[in-house]
Amino acid sequence: MRYALYFSPPKDDPLTGAASLWLGRNAFTGETYPAPEYAQLAAAEQFELTADPRRYGFHATIKAPFSLASSVTEKDLMTVAEDFAQRTQAFEIPELVLGQLGRFFALVPGSLHQPLQDFAAKVVRSFEPFRAALSEADMARRNPEKLSDSQRAHLLRWGYPYVMEDFGFHMTLSGQVPETRAAVMKAILTERFADFTGRPLLISGLAVFIEETRGAPFKVHSWLPLAGAKS
Repeated sequence: MRYALYFSPPKDDPLTGAASLWLGRNAFTGETYPAPEYAQLAAAEQFELTADPRRYGFHATIKAPFSLASSVTEKDLMTVAEDFAQRTQAFEIPELVLGQLGRFFALVPGSLHQPLQDFAAKVVRSFEPFRAALSEADMARRNPEKLSDSQRAHLLRWGYPYVMEDFGFHMTLSGQVPETRAAVMKAILTERFADFTGRPLLISGLAVFIEETRGAPFKVHSWLPLAGAKS
């Protein structure tokens, strides 16, 4: 069993619904959906290009998946998570946009937003006592030789390279898209998520996701509203 602390909009939020239909699975309910069919992007190709984010569920990683340390239990984790959410104020990202990060697409902030960076760092630090140390195999999977000096330091300290000053909030919408298909994917996603881009995104909750066995689809264990947000 692995746990992760993610941002996700609430279960009934329109963005959760739209992203779940696009990815082909709802992490809250486990419901699956057929791939949409576009003239320039066949359903089978779309299904393949969304396979990786479909397994993880629609989210933004705050504290990456981890096994529990032997000294703590799930109940301990949830007690602290509930208290953390109650003491942490909800806030907005001023603008959400469609971004292309390398070869994959995601919804990202229009610009660096320090309250978001601070929130993510606070989550990473607060829940570090619950994380079991990475195995050598898990460490190797991160290809540390390809990371920057700061990313390698974060991997060793926090179990994940993309935290603190290397954190970049992103809600993934595709896997690695071939360069020849990037323009088509961008056009489809621009249209499909037009109702959610160019406007604020409320960071209203902290979600605890679980992976019951390695390689299984991640599911929402609990969605915890932040202070001032509706559950």
